[in-house]
Amino acid sequence: MKYGLVVSDSRVIRVIARRIFEELQFVTDEAEDGIAGLRACREKMPDLVFLDWALPGMSGLECVRGLRAQPNGARPFVLAAVTELDANEIALAVAAGVNDYVMKPFDRAALAVRLGIGQDHPAFA
Repeated sequence: MKYGLVVSDSRVIRVIARRIFEELQFVTDEAEDGIAGLRACREKMPDLVFLDWALPGMSGLECVRGLRAQPNGARPFVLAAVTELDANEIALAVAAGVNDYVMKPFDRAALAVRLGIGQDHPAFA
């Protein structure tokens, strides 16, 4: 079974995303901010990081850069949750190591498509 980590300062986002990922067969943990998310990744590197891009204290950009700098930090599939499609911000996110993004509000179908679940070529193995 795959291991996922949901990083968001919103309890509602964490609960919804966790429920969806568990339905998609991920063992899932939560982190309430980028610092806690990076700490969780140091303890156990996930296969998937669902990262709220608008985080207090440490931005999503700083968080993904910190993740990618860790040992095995290249491994997780990073899916960023964004509130707007700013082409410059998306370019920065991809350059920092985000694999894909989804718009908020999201649902199970949107997350499954982004992860390639139920498709011939999943986003990660």
